[in-house]
Amino acid sequence: MLRPAMTDAVRTPDEILDGLPDFPFDPCHRTVDGLRLAHLDDGDGAPVIFLHGEPTWSFLWRKVIPPVRDAGFRCIAPDLPGFGRSDKPTDIDWYSYDRHTDVAATLLDDLDLRGATVVVHDWGGPIGLRLAVERPERIDRLVILDTGLFTGRQRMADAWTAFRDFVARTDDLPVGFLVRGACQHDPGDDVIAAYDAPYPNADAKAGARAFPLMIPLTPDAPGAAAGQRVLDALRDDRRPTLMLWADSDPVLPLATGERFAAAIGQPPPRTIADASHFLQEDQGPLIGGLIADWLTSQSSP
Repeated sequence: MLRPAMTDAVRTPDEILDGLPDFPFDPCHRTVDGLRLAHLDDGDGAPVIFLHGEPTWSFLWRKVIPPVRDAGFRCIAPDLPGFGRSDKPTDIDWYSYDRHTDVAATLLDDLDLRGATVVVHDWGGPIGLRLAVERPERIDRLVILDTGLFTGRQRMADAWTAFRDFVARTDDLPVGFLVRGACQHDPGDDVIAAYDAPYPNADAKAGARAFPLMIPLTPDAPGAAAGQRVLDALRDDRRPTLMLWADSDPVLPLATGERFAAAIGQPPPRTIADASHFLQEDQGPLIGGLIADWLTSQSSP
Protein backbone atom coordinates (compact mmCIF):
# COMPACT_ATOMS: atom_id res chain seq x y z
CA MET A 1 0.00 0.00 0.00
CA LEU A 2 1.22 3.51 -0.80
CA ARG A 3 1.76 5.84 2.10
CA PRO A 4 1.61 9.60 1.56
CA ALA A 5 4.82 11.55 1.93
CA MET A 6 2.77 14.71 2.40
CA THR A 7 -0.83 15.68 1.77
CA ASP A 8 -0.41 16.01 -1.98
CA ALA A 9 2.31 13.47 -2.78
CA VAL A 10 2.75 9.71 -2.91
CA ARG A 11 5.78 7.80 -1.63
CA THR A 12 6.47 4.45 -3.23
CA PRO A 13 7.48 1.95 -0.52
CA ASP A 14 11.17 1.13 -0.71
CA GLU A 15 10.56 -2.61 -0.77
CA ILE A 16 8.72 -2.35 -4.09
CA LEU A 17 11.97 -1.29 -5.73
CA ASP A 18 14.22 -3.92 -4.13
CA GLY A 19 15.76 -6.64 -6.26
CA LEU A 20 15.33 -5.04 -9.68
CA PRO A 21 17.32 -6.65 -12.51
CA ASP A 22 20.93 -5.47 -12.92
CA PHE A 23 20.34 -2.59 -10.52
CA PRO A 24 22.63 -3.07 -7.50
CA PHE A 25 22.67 0.61 -6.55
CA ASP A 26 21.60 1.79 -3.10
CA PRO A 27 19.61 5.04 -3.06
CA CYS A 28 20.56 8.19 -1.21
CA HIS A 29 17.86 10.60 -0.06
CA ARG A 30 17.42 14.33 0.39
CA THR A 31 14.43 16.40 1.46
CA VAL A 32 13.48 19.37 -0.72
CA ASP A 33 10.32 21.41 -0.12
CA GLY A 34 8.86 18.58 1.95
CA LEU A 35 9.53 15.92 -0.70
CA ARG A 36 11.88 13.01 -0.18
CA LEU A 37 14.04 12.84 -3.29
CA ALA A 38 16.26 9.93 -4.25
CA HIS A 39 19.51 9.72 -6.17
CA LEU A 40 22.26 7.20 -6.89
CA ASP A 41 25.82 8.08 -5.90
CA ASP A 42 28.41 5.53 -6.97
CA GLY A 43 32.17 5.79 -7.44
CA ASP A 44 34.82 8.39 -6.73
CA GLY A 45 36.36 11.14 -8.78
CA ALA A 46 35.02 14.05 -10.79
CA PRO A 47 31.20 14.05 -10.69
CA VAL A 48 29.07 12.94 -13.62
CA ILE A 49 25.35 13.68 -13.27
CA PHE A 50 22.91 11.55 -15.27
CA LEU A 51 19.50 13.18 -15.80
CA HIS A 52 16.66 10.97 -17.02
CA GLY A 53 13.51 12.09 -18.78
CA GLU A 54 9.98 10.92 -19.45
CA PRO A 55 8.67 8.45 -18.24
CA THR A 56 11.86 6.82 -16.92
CA TRP A 57 13.94 7.08 -13.75
CA SER A 58 17.53 6.40 -12.69
CA PHE A 59 17.05 2.71 -13.57
CA LEU A 60 17.54 3.89 -17.18
CA TRP A 61 21.25 4.48 -16.51
CA ARG A 62 22.11 1.12 -14.92
CA LYS A 63 24.07 -0.13 -17.96
CA VAL A 64 25.70 3.24 -18.70
CA ILE A 65 27.05 4.00 -15.22
CA PRO A 66 29.46 1.05 -14.65
CA PRO A 67 31.95 1.92 -17.43
CA VAL A 68 31.97 5.57 -16.34
CA ARG A 69 32.38 4.68 -12.66
CA ASP A 70 35.12 2.14 -13.44
CA ALA A 71 37.01 4.81 -15.41
CA GLY A 72 37.37 6.80 -12.20
CA PHE A 73 34.31 9.04 -12.01
CA ARG A 74 31.64 9.64 -9.39
CA CYS A 75 28.28 8.81 -10.96
CA ILE A 76 25.18 10.59 -9.61
CA ALA A 77 21.74 9.85 -11.01
CA PRO A 78 18.76 11.60 -9.44
CA ASP A 79 15.15 10.56 -9.71
CA LEU A 80 13.23 13.69 -10.63
CA PRO A 81 10.24 14.51 -8.42
CA GLY A 82 7.35 12.36 -9.60
CA PHE A 83 9.61 9.54 -10.82
CA GLY A 84 11.37 6.46 -9.49
CA ARG A 85 12.15 6.42 -5.78
CA SER A 86 11.40 10.12 -5.35
CA ASP A 87 8.11 11.36 -3.93
CA LYS A 88 5.38 12.00 -6.46
CA PRO A 89 3.11 15.06 -6.18
CA THR A 90 -0.35 14.04 -7.32
CA ASP A 91 -1.42 17.42 -8.73
CA ILE A 92 -0.45 17.54 -12.39
CA ASP A 93 -0.28 21.35 -12.15
CA TRP A 94 2.58 21.04 -9.63
CA TYR A 95 4.94 20.09 -12.46
CA SER A 96 6.67 22.83 -14.43
CA TYR A 97 9.97 23.48 -16.21
CA ASP A 98 10.92 26.17 -13.70
CA ARG A 99 10.16 24.00 -10.68
CA HIS A 100 12.06 20.97 -11.96
CA THR A 101 15.08 23.08 -12.83
CA ASP A 102 15.04 24.68 -9.37
CA VAL A 103 14.78 21.28 -7.67
CA ALA A 104 17.60 19.85 -9.80
CA ALA A 105 19.78 22.82 -8.85
CA THR A 106 19.46 21.84 -5.18
CA LEU A 107 21.34 18.62 -5.97
CA LEU A 108 24.34 20.64 -7.15
CA ASP A 109 24.27 22.71 -3.99
CA ASP A 110 23.45 20.00 -1.46
CA LEU A 111 26.26 17.76 -2.72
CA ASP A 112 28.52 20.76 -3.47
CA LEU A 113 29.26 19.41 -6.94
CA ARG A 114 31.94 21.24 -8.92
CA GLY A 115 33.74 20.45 -12.15
CA ALA A 116 30.77 18.26 -13.06
CA THR A 117 29.72 16.69 -16.32
CA VAL A 118 25.99 16.60 -16.96
CA VAL A 119 24.63 13.74 -19.09
CA VAL A 120 21.12 14.49 -20.35
CA HIS A 121 18.40 12.56 -22.15
CA ASP A 122 14.81 13.38 -23.12
CA TRP A 123 13.35 15.85 -20.56
CA GLY A 124 16.64 15.67 -18.69
CA GLY A 125 17.97 17.81 -21.55
CA PRO A 126 15.94 20.97 -21.02
CA ILE A 127 16.53 20.67 -17.28
CA GLY A 128 20.22 19.79 -17.36
CA LEU A 129 21.18 22.18 -20.15
CA ARG A 130 19.42 25.01 -18.34
CA LEU A 131 21.39 24.11 -15.21
CA ALA A 132 24.59 24.22 -17.26
CA VAL A 133 23.74 27.73 -18.48
CA GLU A 134 22.52 29.05 -15.14
CA ARG A 135 25.12 27.34 -12.93
CA PRO A 136 28.31 27.31 -15.05
CA GLU A 137 30.51 27.48 -11.97
CA ARG A 138 29.50 23.89 -11.18
CA ILE A 139 29.22 22.25 -14.63
CA ASP A 140 32.27 21.96 -16.90
CA ARG A 141 31.16 19.48 -19.61
CA LEU A 142 28.01 18.38 -21.43
CA VAL A 143 26.94 15.01 -22.82
CA ILE A 144 23.73 15.20 -24.85
CA LEU A 145 21.63 12.17 -25.87
CA ASP A 146 18.36 12.32 -27.84
CA THR A 147 16.90 15.49 -26.36
CA GLY A 148 16.33 19.12 -27.27
CA LEU A 149 15.30 22.53 -26.05
CA PHE A 150 11.69 23.58 -26.23
CA THR A 151 11.17 27.14 -27.49
CA GLY A 152 7.66 26.82 -28.90
CA ARG A 153 9.22 26.92 -32.36
CA GLN A 154 10.67 23.41 -32.38
CA ARG A 155 9.44 20.81 -34.84
CA MET A 156 7.82 17.78 -33.22
CA ALA A 157 7.62 14.42 -34.99
CA ASP A 158 4.26 12.82 -35.72
CA ALA A 159 5.19 10.03 -33.31
CA TRP A 160 5.60 12.56 -30.52
CA THR A 161 2.27 14.23 -31.32
CA ALA A 162 0.54 10.85 -31.15
CA PHE A 163 2.28 10.16 -27.84
CA ARG A 164 1.23 13.51 -26.37
CA ASP A 165 -2.38 12.99 -27.44
CA PHE A 166 -2.35 9.54 -25.85
CA VAL A 167 -0.99 10.92 -22.58
CA ALA A 168 -3.56 13.72 -22.52
CA ARG A 169 -6.45 11.26 -22.58
CA THR A 170 -4.96 8.54 -20.35
CA ASP A 171 -5.13 8.91 -16.56
CA ASP A 172 -3.46 5.56 -15.76
CA LEU A 173 -0.46 5.83 -18.05
CA PRO A 174 1.16 2.47 -19.00
CA VAL A 175 4.73 3.51 -18.28
CA GLY A 176 6.43 0.23 -19.11
CA PHE A 177 4.45 -0.12 -22.31
CA LEU A 178 5.68 3.31 -23.44
CA VAL A 179 9.29 2.45 -22.67
CA ARG A 180 9.04 -0.86 -24.52
CA GLY A 181 7.59 0.89 -27.56
CA ALA A 182 10.58 3.24 -27.80
CA CYS A 183 13.29 0.56 -27.60
CA GLN A 184 14.80 -0.98 -30.70
CA HIS A 185 15.01 -4.34 -28.94
CA ASP A 186 12.47 -5.62 -26.41
CA PRO A 187 14.25 -5.35 -23.04
CA GLY A 188 12.14 -8.14 -21.56
CA ASP A 189 9.29 -8.38 -19.09
CA ASP A 190 11.49 -8.03 -15.97
CA VAL A 191 12.94 -4.74 -17.19
CA ILE A 192 9.55 -3.40 -18.21
CA ALA A 193 8.19 -4.36 -14.78
CA ALA A 194 11.03 -2.35 -13.22
CA TYR A 195 9.94 0.75 -15.13
CA ASP A 196 6.37 0.17 -13.96
CA ALA A 197 7.31 -0.59 -10.35
CA PRO A 198 7.49 2.98 -8.95
CA TYR A 199 3.93 3.71 -10.11
CA PRO A 200 1.54 1.17 -8.61
CA ASN A 201 -1.54 3.33 -9.18
CA ALA A 202 -2.72 6.24 -11.29
CA ASP A 203 -2.11 8.84 -8.55
CA ALA A 204 1.61 8.06 -8.66
CA LYS A 205 1.77 8.84 -12.40
CA ALA A 206 0.96 12.55 -12.38
CA GLY A 207 4.56 13.41 -13.27
CA ALA A 208 4.69 10.92 -16.12
CA ARG A 209 1.48 12.43 -17.45
CA ALA A 210 2.58 16.04 -16.91
CA PHE A 211 5.89 16.10 -18.75
CA PRO A 212 4.64 15.69 -22.34
CA LEU A 213 1.99 18.32 -21.66
CA MET A 214 4.66 20.73 -20.35
CA ILE A 215 6.34 21.05 -23.75
CA PRO A 216 5.53 24.53 -25.13
CA LEU A 217 4.03 24.41 -28.60
CA THR A 218 4.00 28.19 -29.14
CA PRO A 219 6.60 30.84 -28.26
CA ASP A 220 4.28 32.41 -25.67
CA ALA A 221 3.60 29.15 -23.81
CA PRO A 222 5.06 28.58 -20.32
CA GLY A 223 8.68 27.48 -20.52
CA ALA A 224 9.25 28.64 -24.10
CA ALA A 225 11.12 31.83 -23.21
CA ALA A 226 13.39 29.96 -20.81
CA GLY A 227 14.11 27.34 -23.47
CA GLN A 228 14.99 30.08 -25.96
CA ARG A 229 17.36 31.71 -23.45
CA VAL A 230 19.18 28.42 -22.93
CA LEU A 231 19.40 27.78 -26.68
CA ASP A 232 20.81 31.25 -27.29
CA ALA A 233 23.37 30.85 -24.52
CA LEU A 234 24.57 27.46 -25.76
CA ARG A 235 25.31 28.87 -29.23
CA ASP A 236 28.28 30.69 -27.74
CA ASP A 237 29.17 28.09 -25.11
CA ARG A 238 32.67 26.67 -25.46
CA ARG A 239 32.55 23.94 -22.85
CA PRO A 240 33.50 20.46 -24.11
CA THR A 241 30.39 18.74 -25.45
CA LEU A 242 29.72 15.18 -26.62
CA MET A 243 26.53 14.43 -28.56
CA LEU A 244 25.32 10.86 -29.10
CA TRP A 245 22.11 10.08 -30.99
CA ALA A 246 20.21 6.89 -31.79
CA ASP A 247 19.91 5.97 -35.46
CA SER A 248 16.28 4.82 -35.13
CA ASP A 249 14.58 7.22 -32.71
CA PRO A 250 10.98 7.80 -33.86
CA VAL A 251 10.36 10.49 -31.23
CA LEU A 252 13.46 12.61 -31.86
CA PRO A 253 14.85 11.36 -35.21
CA LEU A 254 18.50 11.69 -36.12
CA ALA A 255 17.68 14.66 -38.35
CA THR A 256 16.34 16.42 -35.25
CA GLY A 257 19.62 15.73 -33.49
CA GLU A 258 21.56 17.17 -36.41
CA ARG A 259 19.43 20.33 -36.40
CA PHE A 260 19.84 20.67 -32.65
CA ALA A 261 23.61 20.26 -32.90
CA ALA A 262 23.79 22.96 -35.56
CA ALA A 263 21.60 25.26 -33.47
CA ILE A 264 24.03 25.09 -30.54
CA GLY A 265 27.17 25.30 -32.67
CA GLN A 266 28.16 21.64 -32.42
CA PRO A 267 29.14 19.12 -35.12
CA PRO A 268 26.58 16.42 -35.97
CA PRO A 269 26.12 13.90 -33.17
CA ARG A 270 27.85 10.56 -33.19
CA THR A 271 25.28 8.01 -34.30
CA ILE A 272 24.51 5.05 -32.07
CA ALA A 273 23.57 2.19 -34.37
CA ASP A 274 20.69 -0.20 -33.76
CA ALA A 275 19.11 1.99 -31.08
CA SER A 276 15.81 3.76 -30.55
CA HIS A 277 14.77 6.61 -28.24
CA PHE A 278 15.78 4.73 -25.10
CA LEU A 279 19.25 4.11 -26.45
CA GLN A 280 20.47 3.35 -22.93
CA GLU A 281 18.42 0.15 -23.07
CA ASP A 282 19.53 -0.77 -26.57
CA GLN A 283 23.23 0.15 -26.29
CA GLY A 284 23.91 1.02 -22.66
CA PRO A 285 27.42 -0.48 -22.24
CA LEU A 286 28.54 1.05 -25.55
CA ILE A 287 27.27 4.47 -24.52
CA GLY A 288 28.88 4.17 -21.10
CA GLY A 289 32.19 3.25 -22.72
CA LEU A 290 32.04 6.16 -25.15
CA ILE A 291 31.31 8.61 -22.34
CA ALA A 292 34.08 7.14 -20.18
CA ASP A 293 36.64 7.34 -23.01
CA TRP A 294 35.63 10.91 -23.84
CA LEU A 295 35.80 12.04 -20.21
CA THR A 296 39.18 10.39 -19.78
CA SER A 297 40.47 12.16 -22.86
CA GLN A 298 39.19 15.47 -21.50
CA SER A 299 41.08 15.04 -18.27
CA SER A 300 44.31 13.88 -19.89
CA PRO A 301 47.14 16.43 -20.18
